[in-house]
Amino acid sequence: MAQNSVMLGLKLPTDPRWVELVEQNISEILTDHAWCEQKAASNAISTIVRYPELTDMVEELTAIAQEEMSHFGMVLEKMKARGFTLGPERKDDYVGQLAKFIRRGGSRESQLVDRLLFAAIIEARSCERFKMLSERISDPDLASFYRELMISEAGHYTAFLKLARKYGGSVDVNERWKECLEFEAQIIQNYGKKETMHG
Repeated sequence: MAQNSVMLGLKLPTDPRWVELVEQNISEILTDHAWCEQKAASNAISTIVRYPELTDMVEELTAIAQEEMSHFGMVLEKMKARGFTLGPERKDDYVGQLAKFIRRGGSRESQLVDRLLFAAIIEARSCERFKMLSERISDPDLASFYRELMISEAGHYTAFLKLARKYGGSVDVNERWKECLEFEAQIIQNYGKKETMHG
C-alpha cells in the first residue's frame, strides 16, 4: 500500500532530513513512538466513554484501541531487543497544538466530528512518517517494522474519516476535513526538527 502525503491529503510533506535525526537517537524515537501508541489507544477509549450509545463506533474504536496497545507492546519488544528501556512519557507539542482544532462548544455531533478528524489527521501524519522511515532508515529490521505499521495506520486513518462521515449528521464533514488539513499544515511547519515521531 503506497501511501504518501498527497494520497493522505496532507499539505506539507516531512523533510527527509528528519530521518537523519532519528537515526542518531533510535532509543528516543522508539520511546516517543511507544507513548504515541498508548495515547492513541487512550484517545479511542475516551471517545467511547463520551459516546457509548454509538454501538458501531464503540466496536470499531475498541478494535483500534486494542491494536494501538498491541503496537505499544511491539515497540517495547524492539526496545528490549536493542537493550533499551522505556523512558518517561514524552510531551507531544504537535498533538497539543492540533487539539486546539477541536471545538469546545457547538453540538455534540460537531464535537464528535472534530474528535474523529483530529484522530484521523494524527494517523495520517504518523502513516506518512512511518512510510518515510520504512524507505530511508538504514536498519532493515526497523524499515520492515515501520512498513508494517504504516499499513495499519492507514487503516486507522480511513476508519476515523469513515466514522466522521457516518455520524456527522448535519455537519459538512468534507469541509471540516479541509479545514483540519489546513490547520495541520500551519502547525507542521514548525516540526520535523527533533528525533520524535511528530517532533
